[in-house]
Order: sequence, then C-alpha cells, then structure tokens
Amino acid sequence: MIRVLHVITRLTVGGSPENTVATVVALARAGYACTLAVSFRESVEAVLEDARRRGCRLVDVPSLGREVVLASDVAAVYRLLRLIGADRPHIVHTHTSKAGFVGRLAARIARVPAVIHQPHGHVFYGYFGPRRTAVYTALERRAAAWCDRIITLTERGTDEHLARGIGSPAQYVTVPSGVPTARLRATAPSRPVARARLGVEAEAYLVVGFGRLVPIKGFDLLVEALPRLRAGVPTARVLLVGDGPERAALERRAEVLGVADRLHVTGIVTDVVTPLAAADVVAAPSRNEGMGRALVEAMALGIPVVGASVGGIPAVVVDGECGRLVPPEDPEALARALVELGRDEPFREKLGEAAIGRAEAFSTAVAEAKMRAVYEALVREKRIL
Repeated sequence: MIRVLHVITRLTVGGSPENTVATVVALARAGYACTLAVSFRESVEAVLEDARRRGCRLVDVPSLGREVVLASDVAAVYRLLRLIGADRPHIVHTHTSKAGFVGRLAARIARVPAVIHQPHGHVFYGYFGPRRTAVYTALERRAAAWCDRIITLTERGTDEHLARGIGSPAQYVTVPSGVPTARLRATAPSRPVARARLGVEAEAYLVVGFGRLVPIKGFDLLVEALPRLRAGVPTARVLLVGDGPERAALERRAEVLGVADRLHVTGIVTDVVTPLAAADVVAAPSRNEGMGRALVEAMALGIPVVGASVGGIPAVVVDGECGRLVPPEDPEALARALVELGRDEPFREKLGEAAIGRAEAFSTAVAEAKMRAVYEALVREKRIL
C-alpha cells in the first residue's frame, strides 16, 4: 500500500482545511494509507474531531505555526523528519504556504520519492506589504524545486504562480476544491424555511457573505457599499456568516454609516446551508481568494455570486452568465452590481439557473477524479511499488 504524509499548519473552519481533509478521506477510499500532520494547538478542536470522525489519522506537530518563527520552524522540520523516518511515506503532500515550505524541506532532506505541494491559493497580493511579499515569493520559488507537482485550485492560480517565476509549467495540475453539490441540494431547506430559521423577512433582498472576518475577505467594502445598496433596494439586508477580529470594526462602521439595522453577523456557525438557502445573492468582495468554496456552494443552490475579480474568483464566476464580477477595492461597483440584481429578479433567476450547471465543474466527483489521476500519474512516473 502506498503511504502518504499530508502536512498542514492547522485545521480550522475554512476552505483550505476542509479541502485537505476531504482529499485525505478520498485518497484513503482509493487505497492510499494517509497520515495528516497538523498542529493541534493551532487548530479548532471541533474541526480536529470532525476529521477523526471521517477517518483521518492525525499526528500532532506542535511546532507547526502559521507565523514565521525560526526556532519553531526548525523544530517542525526536525519533527517531520522523525515522522518521515518512522512512517517512510512514498509521497509527501503539503498544504498551504507555511506548511508547504517546512514540509517540502523535510521531504527533500529525507529524500522522499515523490512530493506534491497544494498552496490552496497564494499570498502574492492582498496580505502583506511589498517587502514581505517579495520574501515569501522568493521562498516559493526555492521550494518549487523541491516538489514534483504543484496543485492549484484554478488555472488562474497556475498563471499567477508562473508569472512570478515559481516552478515550471510541467509541474502544475489544476484540481478544484471539491464541493458536494448534489448533497447540498438534497439537504438544503427551502427558501421560506431557511428565512424563518434566520428570522429574515420573506420580502427582504438578502445579500450573504461567508468567511472569517479578516481584511483579506473584504467585508469592509461590503459594509461601505451598504448605504448605496439600501438606497437602491430599500429591502436590502446583509448577513455575514462567520466571525473574526474585524467583527467589532465592521459593526462600528455600519453604525457610523447609519446602516447598523441592515447588517447582521452570525458569529461561528456549523450550519452554513441554511444561510445559503436563504440568500438572494452571495457577495465575495475579497482582496485575494484561492477559489472560494462558498461561491460554488451558493451556485450549486442556484444563487448568483457578485465577486471581486481577484485570485480564482474569475475562474469560478463567469460575468453576466452565472454572476457578476466587479473590480477589487471598489465599493461603488460592488453596490451597483448588487443593486442591479436586487432590482431585476428575472435576471437574478437567470444567473442562478446557469450557476447550477457551472458549479458542477467544481464538484466533489470532479475533484476526486482529478486528484486520483495526479497520484496515479506520479506513482507511475516515480515507479513507486
């Protein structure tokens, strides 16, 4: 049996951890013996428990951290080397930037036969200043030489890596973050039921945003757009599904703008299907986005998306076909697009119908088949077993 060591910094609520766990589970079903190395203290216990329940074998690497701390990073490499020495994996598969560098370095030192890196996006813009971004980009260039495959979530992600001199075209394969589209449709409540659960009026025009309340998600832009949205569509409401360090600032800004009564923040929730089913439109004003699982989830339920034209969003949302794309950092353009869909229900419904078909390109079935093909090709190429 082919042994695989997956490495990720942390398991928290979000697209990258969910994609990682789903990949481990799918590969195990396909006959691979997978272990997932992760820092338990950096993770959310409920997410760790969910991964265990789904059959993941987890190993704690306490020194794995999201931030760059030299002593901890060296300790993480040492711990991974010991783990590789004990388990002797045929493949090391790293996830996200930090674990990707540490894990690939350990795999190179240990001479693991095959190495895969899956960045789940990138940090080339929207996160840091120019100097820090340049350092991280240089590290990605170096680490690209230590792996056989680099898996991006969209073709646009590949292009953005290659444009910065990271790896060669032959290394790249695109595998989306698979969304269980059919299961979502089967389990989603009806719109009236979903709205009743949330206490949202039947006649409200409901715009929903999903994700951690951090600057990269751009929800401050959505709050800035809210006065214009209310003026254009008087029944408009914005629901932010998530929590994070920006919550208080977003709520304060809504008060200053006089739209506090139009903004509601849920905090962390385990049920994202209900707010999805209640939405008229899902907004993603991100400053960077690998792919956007929540966007595909919305589209699978026939809900159009208004997203910023950054990262992988334009690879998911086709402007004027299944949603709207707007320039990043532009609350006025965001408001215009949301008002357009709020005023034109037939157009909104047309976009939603097309979105259902578009979402299938990012389904679990498609993602699992593509990931198996990556592994099968690499096993043949490296003559593993």
